[in-house]
Amino acid sequence: MNQKGINQRELADMIGKDETVISRWFAGKVGISRSSVELLEKALGEKLIKDKQHNMKKALITGVTGQDGSYLSEFLLEKGYEVHGVIRRNSSDHRERISHLEGTPHFHLHYGHMEDSMSLVKVVTMVRPDEIYNLAAQSHVQVSFDSPEFTADVDATGVLRVLEAVRAAGLENTCRIYQASTSELYGKVEEVPQNENTPFHPYSPYAVAKLYGYWIIREYREAYNMFCCSGILFNHESERRGETFVTRKITLAAARIAQGLQDCLYLGNLSSLRDWGYAKDYVECMWLILQNDKPEDFVIATGVQHSVREFAYYAFKHVGIELEFKGKGLDEIGVCVSDNRHSVHKKDTSLVGKALIKVSPDFYRPTDVVNLWGDPTKAKAKLGWNPNKTSFEELVKIMVDSDMAKVAGEGAAAKVRTNLAEYLEKGIVK
Repeated sequence: MNQKGINQRELADMIGKDETVISRWFAGKVGISRSSVELLEKALGEKLIKDKQHNMKKALITGVTGQDGSYLSEFLLEKGYEVHGVIRRNSSDHRERISHLEGTPHFHLHYGHMEDSMSLVKVVTMVRPDEIYNLAAQSHVQVSFDSPEFTADVDATGVLRVLEAVRAAGLENTCRIYQASTSELYGKVEEVPQNENTPFHPYSPYAVAKLYGYWIIREYREAYNMFCCSGILFNHESERRGETFVTRKITLAAARIAQGLQDCLYLGNLSSLRDWGYAKDYVECMWLILQNDKPEDFVIATGVQHSVREFAYYAFKHVGIELEFKGKGLDEIGVCVSDNRHSVHKKDTSLVGKALIKVSPDFYRPTDVVNLWGDPTKAKAKLGWNPNKTSFEELVKIMVDSDMAKVAGEGAAAKVRTNLAEYLEKGIVK
């Protein structure tokens, strides 16, 4: 404009807009539509935005630092999206899952919090996304019994805040919203397997909070004609799963026991049945749900069920330890019947005959969901999604391999620290 000797008022007259609108455009307070960009380009006689950049879809992800958020970010960036993530402002940073993405083109982070509606309104208004993936949650079932109020504020009211932020930004007709729901909604299951029409019976504060999130999504879809959907996610794991979740607890323990750094693993109900899938496969279905012609809710599951006992068996088997389970309930133990670990890890000590898995009442929940099994028929038929790209045994192998490397690295680092302390004590190094 300066080069052409045009001021804001003259530009406003040239394209038939109010001067205050032009001012807000240049201040970045509101977005510019494609038609307005074309008017500006015609008035100024030059291209303002590269076509590729302008045509990039924008996605906003809450919970971007989590397992699903990190995989979804990678997936959308590969699809050519401009990805924006919401992170909490904490004294300690937890960005290890997305650290490799920071600094890359088209990946941006913004401070916000699910408990703070103003921060969400600010981010949504500034980014003006085409798609929102609400993955942020207090997602640990056991923790929800200890912190039910916090769980409700984030997992229930937090969903409402996202929806209202979209309306406040004037995006209710253009922004599509995905809500990460959960198989825990089925709780005390009333039919097996569970599909989109199975009655809900939540059995934990976490599930009750998520049920509000599910229903408020449906309410805004019907009341305001918004394109918002829930993906009812069954258990999905990966090498990026939090270490407090039972699958990572098992794979880490298998790695540590295999390398002589842990003696025994304590678990809760070994007979609990779950439908476990690979998180990296599941984020594709999240995306497909928002590409559908109309907003609908979908079950995201593999359709295959396994027990906690089976998960533990295959995890230990992959590190060369064969287990046999004996006893029932609280008296059940997993005993090593064959030790085929790599010679590097054996150190002349066999684990045969040792109880490597025991049951502890501390890990039983006040109300425990024991039989979750999803039916992904609708997602397969309507979205063309393949829920079985990664088999159960492949998933366990991926997680164990990752934790074997992690534990080996930790062991090497500990040995270096020990040797350094010894050398310093002896005066070998100063």
